[in-house]
Amino acid sequence: MSNQSINQYLADHAFFSGFSDDVLKFLCECSSTREIKKGQILFRQGENADKFYVVLNGRISIQMPAIMGPTLEIQTLGKDQVLGWSWLISPYKWSFQTMAEEDSELLMFDGKALLERCEQEPKFGYALLKKFAELMSMRLDAARQKMMDEWNPVGFA
Repeated sequence: MSNQSINQYLADHAFFSGFSDDVLKFLCECSSTREIKKGQILFRQGENADKFYVVLNGRISIQMPAIMGPTLEIQTLGKDQVLGWSWLISPYKWSFQTMAEEDSELLMFDGKALLERCEQEPKFGYALLKKFAELMSMRLDAARQKMMDEWNPVGFA
């Protein structure tokens, strides 16, 4: 994907709406594509987080490893969905695990470069934080709901 096509993709993407052309250009410069094969782990819970992703093609499963028993699938993300917010919040460790449910192509963003710009330009940082706060809220709500559905003991009212 060329820089020009990435820039146009970001300009048309709802998550990146409201950002100036300068910011979109910067985001484009901080991005690259990454392919992941079906069954491959993208990141594991507790590992260092310094990136976020947009799913260009394919499906990525967000999972919560269990202490005992099978891993709990929280959500499956598909085309155009944003993945990963742990790069933005200290201690910068992934809160979940992800695995490709099918061969997938991702747009990967350099979280360290973004954090530096957030520090230099608080207005940009605040705008980005608001977008990711909404994403965090949705992801944590999905996790809570899935845990309630899956781990509800029989006969529990």
